[in-house]
Amino acid sequence: MGTRSLTAFIIKGKEDKEFATMYRQFDGYPEGHGLQLAEFLNKGEELTYNGMGCLAAQVVANFKTKCGNIYLEIPGDRYLGEEYVYEVYTNNKGQLMMSCFDVWKGKTIFVGTPQKFIAKYKVKETV
Repeated sequence: MGTRSLTAFIIKGKEDKEFATMYRQFDGYPEGHGLQLAEFLNKGEELTYNGMGCLAAQVVANFKTKCGNIYLEIPGDRYLGEEYVYEVYTNNKGQLMMSCFDVWKGKTIFVGTPQKFIAKYKVKETV
């Protein structure tokens, strides 16, 4: 059985609007999908996008390389068996942000920049 996750792309404003949701059937835990997502979002100037819709399309294209595992779902849908829900958005300063909600614990376990997510969840290699 896989660790399922959702990645929601949010436009922040007076009312937050989720407009795209990506479902991942396997490896959805923070050290898996979360870290891969953060590393993709942390490309600096190499990552250019024209609004959140453009960024969402690039993320899906990055993860969807073959049949299965990655699917698009109806924005706002939950209770698809997900253990983690990631949100991608920009803050009021235009900085790219992400959060991670642990469904089983019922709490948000991370809010911050992709760079901070990497610092928290990247496993340090020992020699």
